Amino acid sequence: MSELPNPTCWPTLSCHDAPAFIDFLVTLGFERTAVYENDGFVDHAQLDWPEGGGVMLGSNKPDSVWSIAPGTAGIYVVTDDPDGVRERALTTKAEVSDITEQEYGSRDVRIKDPEGNLWSFGTYRGEPRS
Repeated sequence: MSELPNPTCWPTLSCHDAPAFIDFLVTLGFERTAVYENDGFVDHAQLDWPEGGGVMLGSNKPDSVWSIAPGTAGIYVVTDDPDGVRERALTTKAEVSDITEQEYGSRDVRIKDPEGNLWSFGTYRGEPRS
């Protein structure tokens, strides 16, 4: 695999139970890159997707200027192996769809994670830039 550039756009999630959510994402195939945690409260975590990109997350801080309600995100992740992601997701408490073939050529699985966020893991890499 060629070296991937560092991502410059990071989806950011807020969690009711960030340590458990990190474990969930690792089960799906994300790599735990950095976790800054104190007594179960996660100030910041970075999880990288092995095929490129990643997410950042932390424990919910409702009184913070940067407050995002947990369970309100929708994220698309490119993968060459949606079947493998689906199989791993089935071992968790997530809601997991069947694999679907999209009319634009993608093979996808949809997952509602334990926090309520919606994920789609699929083979569609987006349209080429002109």
